[in-house]
Amino acid sequence: MVELVPMTAEEFARVREPLVRSYAEAMVTDRGLAPAAALERATTQLREQLPDGVDSAGALLRTARVGVVEVGWIWVGLPGGPAGPHTAWLNSVEVHPGHRRQGYGRRMIQLVEAELAALGVPELGLNVFGSNTEAIHLYHDLGYRVAAQQMTKRISPAG
Repeated sequence: MVELVPMTAEEFARVREPLVRSYAEAMVTDRGLAPAAALERATTQLREQLPDGVDSAGALLRTARVGVVEVGWIWVGLPGGPAGPHTAWLNSVEVHPGHRRQGYGRRMIQLVEAELAALGVPELGLNVFGSNTEAIHLYHDLGYRVAAQQMTKRISPAG
């Protein structure tokens, strides 16, 4: 049984750099950013959104455990940020590699939805990179729908 518990500062310190790195890699792959620019943008965004780490106002950072085993973590921004006054934002959900494809990601999202409902939050939004087809499938299964869509096309330099 999965349980979400408040993330500790030590846990955040451990996941911070992999979070920045994976977000930067996704921006390189899906947005065509240069690696250095993507890393700078990912670092800046994380610093702005979580200036005080686990104690940042408006952020829910939760560690997922099955018994004493850590299986992943989830980060949600509470309403009042860029998503608007009524929408929380699922910034990141991560299931550790050895625990994937066991339903933990699904359960983590369901648990955070229940926590948000108890807080009176009426909506949870998210962004997902187009290449992340597994996540897209999971979100559809959980009842999320496309509210907006961005598309890009790489243009070859004139030769």
